[in-house]
Order: sequence, then structure tokens, then C-alpha cells
Amino acid sequence: MAQSLFMALKHRFPDLQIDVLAPAWSKPILAAMPEVRAAIEMPLQHGELALGKRYQLGKALRANAYDWAIVLPRSLKAALVPFWAKIPVRTGFKGEMRYGLLNDIRPMDKTVLTMTVQRFVALGLPKDAKLPPEIQSPRLSVERNPSQPSPYQGRELR
Repeated sequence: MAQSLFMALKHRFPDLQIDVLAPAWSKPILAAMPEVRAAIEMPLQHGELALGKRYQLGKALRANAYDWAIVLPRSLKAALVPFWAKIPVRTGFKGEMRYGLLNDIRPMDKTVLTMTVQRFVALGLPKDAKLPPEIQSPRLSVERNPSQPSPYQGRELR
């Protein structure tokens, strides 16, 4: 679902370079998204607070001098790394008392943004954009190694 956000961002800002902080299991999927420049592995497990590790990660990311972070999860802990990375614009939906951690807080109206993909794309649009947003369907780009035959070669797919 996040690829629709990345596509919307590249449509608005064609020269934008998108890096994604995500779990290790998602790196192969992110590698198939032409909009994504780099996948940065989140070294923590789902639900793990680990404030020290989050602080160290944020501090390490400062060197990249990111301009904008879009925080998709609505948790307090998801907003900590971009804050500690000193990213100037930190966008996300209101939730879990993230005031101060996010400085571009958006209200979420679940009656307008009924699907998660709509919510993700809305965070990449201007605050006053018409909602719900138009959604582009994801399109992964995978190059097959010509030295390895397709596992489906010679098979009929139904």
C-alpha cells in the first residue's frame, strides 16, 4: 500500500529521492519499487520500545540530512526516530500524543479516508488537498535473471 504513496510523491516531486525505514522482511519488496532509492532496515522488532536503539538510529540518520519524514504508523514510538534524526518536516496523523514529535499533524477522518492506502497517500499531499485522494495501483518492477529459467516455463497457468 505504501507504494501508492511513493508514486504520488514522485508525481508531485519528480526529482524526490525516497528512502524508507522498514522491517528487514520488506526490503525485497521495496527493492522492486522504482520510486524507492534505498530501504533502511529498522533494527527493532514490532512492538519493541528500545528507546536507546531508536535514539541511536535517529542520530545515525542525521548524516543523511533528510528534509521530510512521513510517519505512517500512528504510534508514538514510530515518530521518535524522525524526531531524533532532526528531520525538519515530520508529517503524520494525530495519534498517541505525538505533539512535538510531529510538526505537520493531520487529522484523520475515517469516514472520508476509508482505506489504509487512501490514508497513506493523503499524508503525501498538501494539507488542503481534496480527499479522498486518487490512488495509483502498485506496480513492482522485478528483473528476472536470464541465466535462471522461469519456474513457470512450459507450464500452463490457470
